[in-house]
Amino acid sequence: MPAKTVKAAIDELKNAVQSLENAIDSRFDRERDLGEFEGEVRRVNTDRSRLAQELDQSQFRANRLEEVNREVSRRLVTAMETIRAVLDR
Repeated sequence: MPAKTVKAAIDELKNAVQSLENAIDSRFDRERDLGEFEGEVRRVNTDRSRLAQELDQSQFRANRLEEVNREVSRRLVTAMETIRAVLDR
């Protein structure tokens, strides 16, 4: 009987060690996945910042073009009025 008890204890210990190894492997896998996820989040945040900056620059250029367009329109109206005044004389 004692031999079977020792063998059973050794089998239980082997099973417990195997379960511990499986848990450690699973933990390493989760931490690796978490590291990859965090890296992806950093890349997305970097892209978002770059895109936000590009959007701000594009908005500035669009506003500047709108101002220039208004100035050109104003000058064209002035030029047309001057031409009409000259032709009406």
